[in-house]
Amino acid sequence: MSKKPSTAPWYPVPYDVPVSAAIKALASGTANEGQQKRALDWIINVACGTYDQPYRPDSDRDTAFACGRQFVEQQIVKQIKIVPVAKP
Repeated sequence: MSKKPSTAPWYPVPYDVPVSAAIKALASGTANEGQQKRALDWIINVACGTYDQPYRPDSDRDTAFACGRQFVEQQIVKQIKIVPVAKP
């Protein structure tokens, strides 16, 4: 589901009907396992631009915007990978 990033980081990212359905099902709490995985994959890898280069040579603001998108992904992935600490 990877696609070359648009020149402007605020442009809408690509999506299709199955992604939209998965996101809606996730939001309503009715997503099945496949929809959950599809929604999270799209959020992390497409919407957040995880593997895109955030640097935009012509604009510091565009770079900052792209870095903000990636910051969201970093926080989500951190929560996925974090080892919970047992409370006493």
